[in-house]
Amino acid sequence: MKRLHLLLLSLLSGLLLAAAWPQNGFTPLIFVAFVPLFFVQQHLGDTGKKGMFIYSWLAFLAWNGLTTWWIWNATPTGSVIAILMSSLFLAFAFQVFHLSKKWLFNNVQGFGILVFYWLSWEYFNMHWQLSWTWLTLGNVFASKHLWIQWYEYTGVLGGSVWILVANILAYTIVRNIISKQKRKAIINGVLMVLLIGVPIILSLYIYNHYKETKNPVNVVVVQPNTDPYTEEFNLPPSVLIQRNLKLADEKVNDSTDYVVFPESTIQEEIWEGSMDRSESLKTLRNYVGEHPNLSMVIGASTFRWLKPDEPRTNAARLYKKDLYYYAYNTAFYIDHSPFVQVHHKSKLVPGVEEMPSWPILGPLEHFAIDLGGTVGTLKEDDHVTLFTNDSTGDKIAPMICYESVYGDYVSHYVRQGAELIFVITNDGWWGNTPGYRQHFSFAVLRSIETRRDVAQSSTTGYSGFVNQRGDVLQRTKYGVPAVLSQTVNLNDTLTYYVKKGDYLGHLAGFFSILILLASIVQGILKKQKLPY
Repeated sequence: MKRLHLLLLSLLSGLLLAAAWPQNGFTPLIFVAFVPLFFVQQHLGDTGKKGMFIYSWLAFLAWNGLTTWWIWNATPTGSVIAILMSSLFLAFAFQVFHLSKKWLFNNVQGFGILVFYWLSWEYFNMHWQLSWTWLTLGNVFASKHLWIQWYEYTGVLGGSVWILVANILAYTIVRNIISKQKRKAIINGVLMVLLIGVPIILSLYIYNHYKETKNPVNVVVVQPNTDPYTEEFNLPPSVLIQRNLKLADEKVNDSTDYVVFPESTIQEEIWEGSMDRSESLKTLRNYVGEHPNLSMVIGASTFRWLKPDEPRTNAARLYKKDLYYYAYNTAFYIDHSPFVQVHHKSKLVPGVEEMPSWPILGPLEHFAIDLGGTVGTLKEDDHVTLFTNDSTGDKIAPMICYESVYGDYVSHYVRQGAELIFVITNDGWWGNTPGYRQHFSFAVLRSIETRRDVAQSSTTGYSGFVNQRGDVLQRTKYGVPAVLSQTVNLNDTLTYYVKKGDYLGHLAGFFSILILLASIVQGILKKQKLPY
């Protein structure tokens, strides 16, 4: 096989992966997208030629670039770095699989190793400081919620397993056809149909038999259509607050329980030790006081001084000699009680809100991507903060933007008692691109995994409601001010996934370590040509 053929096959895998991705992709392509890259691996492994890392990087570069190119709208340099690095990590995982397959099985078999390594990477990628989980394979079904009702048992990693196993079987079928093994091709074809069909049939059964317990609350979400480039950080804070409240007035009434505003709605600098001085909070508390049952969730940027003897993290910012402070991306919960509840965003966007605390990367802090507002590494919380309604006892999981991408993170809030999920976000940075559409679709995944209704409020893009089956009940249009009202249901039942978390990632990590150790030992023995 010529180098050109290898390059084209690698590129084809990347194109198929991208063509399957939501929102406008043809999802079934995901079940065969890896097949061309598998042929590249088989050829290189059989012939002993090098280049697997480069070929796989090309595939994943095409996938990343065509799927997340919209990051360019906010940060051209940052988007290039993000796409290159994300593709690099995936290529490394594929390279390790390639070597293990050769060392353990002489490249004759062993495609199943990829399932363990890939899941281990996806799980690890959810928990380190350069986390970028947008392209976790199981996310591809966000636009096919009727197929994946069983995510309440597995989370998105179950979808990743489904995809990888299907691709391995599809590759086997093609090999059977090429080698004219008609009987094996038919048998494997039947297995392929069952592998894809049975989970979908099971999902349809679960969907049609799932009933939400009636425990209604009335929620209003506001989409002010504030442009982050020209308005959000330039208009007076009071103007932005009034713009949002004027929209809310169209739907908020005495029966409204909650009103949800986007991330960064409050542009006044608020110091957490003296929040009673904030004019914005006074205005919002007065608004809540005019409605007997109303509680409010709203986004802001806040700051806190460090105590003289408080240990500093890499997020500490120097004000002047020996005086440091932290900056936060914050959600406020305001009701009729005298206290404002505070949640700090804890899943920070790499390169935008966080630079890794590794000393070697310290100088890069000066190149943190400027998306307006507070630039540089933010401080995150190391604990779960639920918003609790003092009158009713309702418990809300507040998710700020990128936090809603993490299934295990969201499920941790549900394990602590969250009965409803509110997502506040600022998706205006990406313009009218797939970015905001993909982000809203991830709310569908979280609703199925946790069986919680989701209300999402965005500056623009998509705001709306998703029920516990993943049905989109209402959704705004892009680029227009809007306000929606919806009755949703609280739920306190825990799904298997919520109880166990990403257990598939734990299992994959354990077996990956065993496989990798066995591969290394086998590789050393082969290199030394020792009997074994």
